[in-house]
Amino acid sequence: MVKPWFLCDRHLLGEHVECHMFVGTINAGISVKGYLEGGLLEIHNLKRRHDVLAREMKKRGFRHVSPLLRLKKRYQAGRAGSVSVKANMAELRRRCGFCSRRQDALKTGRGQADNRARRCN
Repeated sequence: MVKPWFLCDRHLLGEHVECHMFVGTINAGISVKGYLEGGLLEIHNLKRRHDVLAREMKKRGFRHVSPLLRLKKRYQAGRAGSVSVKANMAELRRRCGFCSRRQDALKTGRGQADNRARRCN
């Protein structure tokens, strides 16, 4: 749930893929309980999150041609999961130098944000 413009390309694309994987997993009836309990997933926001990520991908020149499948009706009701943006932002900064530098550049308005993560450091 970190703002997509703070993500390096690798994390932006990775989270996009995860949205598709979560919908497929949930529709197959496979439990995502660990992700929900770990504060890593909000089922009720999957579609919205996917769309926000897709818009950012297009802004960066990526082609987005993968609409998100719909969750089966039995999984659409109510809120499920809660993600701490603050905790995830701190973890992302700790784990990825590209995302950290990108966030710093965008927050201060100084210089261009480096998108092209070849590897996370």
